Amino acid sequence: MKNLSIIDEFVLLGLSTDPDIQTMLFVLFLGIYLLTLTGNLMMILVIRADPHLHTPMYFFLGHLSFLDICYSSVTVPKMLQNFLSQRKAISVWGCITQSFFFIFSGGTEGCLLSAMAYDCYAAICHPLLYTVIMNGPLCSAMVSAAWLMGFLSSLVNSLCAQSLQFCGPNIISHFSCELPSLFPLSCSDTTPNTSLLAGSAAFLGLVTLLLILFSYSKIILAILSISSKGRVKAFSTCSSHLTVVLLFYGTALFRYISPSSGSVLERVVSVQYGVITSLINPLIYSFKNQEVKAALQRMLRHQICVSGF
Repeated sequence: MKNLSIIDEFVLLGLSTDPDIQTMLFVLFLGIYLLTLTGNLMMILVIRADPHLHTPMYFFLGHLSFLDICYSSVTVPKMLQNFLSQRKAISVWGCITQSFFFIFSGGTEGCLLSAMAYDCYAAICHPLLYTVIMNGPLCSAMVSAAWLMGFLSSLVNSLCAQSLQFCGPNIISHFSCELPSLFPLSCSDTTPNTSLLAGSAAFLGLVTLLLILFSYSKIILAILSISSKGRVKAFSTCSSHLTVVLLFYGTALFRYISPSSGSVLERVVSVQYGVITSLINPLIYSFKNQEVKAALQRMLRHQICVSGF
């Protein structure tokens, strides 16, 4: 170890090393990022401005939209910079900091999706008691718990990563600093870190997933016991949430539980849950939700009237 030099920065290879392809990727991901910011900010503004959307479901959705902004903002700006830069370097401290906020946002989103599943369960299985069950203090406590769980999971993994030493090589075959990509580059024993990351991801992911599955099992049983017309309405209530859950969990658990290999598939999976999911979440909820569509129309009419006046 005395003959090894400790490196203080990493080089992110990104999605491609071809300059022409990098230029196209810059335009593509800049468009995706701007659409992500616009869509999620619009969702937050509509929820805050329209009294019809001041319900538990949209309270959670507002936090989800804010999380999606944070999630994409952790990695996409640095990725855009690297597309146009010859020197695609990031400090070790900056890399671990980026991974901290990435795990923080992802862990919080998983917990929040679990809370939203319980909200769907209360709305469909106990419609008459819905406002009693999903009261303000409970909703605030569930959101606070989601943020706290994401923070603790990220903090523990990041503090353990701070003790690692990196002696080279310093090339990361990825577009962002995720802990699974850092561990193979360390000259320290990463077994405890790998076990901790896999364990925390499995615990947080599987516990929240089990809560979601439990909620949806109750929802399915409730839907089967009502008329066909009521089934369509009940299913439409939670179809948007179910779509988001499948997209998020299907890719995130694969990335953080499976060993890192630096393959193209890993980068594609990371783009899916770290970039694309944040873009399509507001689209899913706005296109599939009549209340959001109506609120958007009311807000646009109001803006037109104000502008005309």
